[in-house]
Amino acid sequence: MSRILVVYYSVSNGNTREIAHQMAEYIKADLAEIQTVQPYDGSYQEVVDQGKQEVQRSYHPPIRPLPFHPEDYDIIAIGTPTWWYTMAPAMATFLSLHEWAGKTVIPFQTHGGWPGHTLKDIKAACKGAKSCCEGQIQFDSSGGSQMVTDEKEVQHWLQQIKKAVEII
Repeated sequence: MSRILVVYYSVSNGNTREIAHQMAEYIKADLAEIQTVQPYDGSYQEVVDQGKQEVQRSYHPPIRPLPFHPEDYDIIAIGTPTWWYTMAPAMATFLSLHEWAGKTVIPFQTHGGWPGHTLKDIKAACKGAKSCCEGQIQFDSSGGSQMVTDEKEVQHWLQQIKKAVEII
């Protein structure tokens, strides 16, 4: 069986964290959370405003080392909240620091109703990787933790991932 790692970035209510933990448990994968060296601070709106500026500038904030090395894995699930129609800047930093050729990536995003081009951007940043089983999970649009995507749909997606990783 292939070695599998779930890497995610999450802030605010931890929606992406929730999905990443659910996935890692379901497919028996290692789990790692990306953390910025300087954590985001302030109200939800202040973090949203800072995130918008960072996305517009293509800023890559410094991140802390992970407890696992992606190079040691065959399959890497990559989860991020959607920030201004793309991945969070911390995820962009992570993706830019690693070699993706020969890997299989499972891109997934959480969003508040505006998924944008996040999954496309993740796949583009993982040059040379194959991708499968991408997923979008919607939460309420006010930055809350109320999942809009039906739980049955999430379970079906996780089942698809489990089947796919068994044959990779």
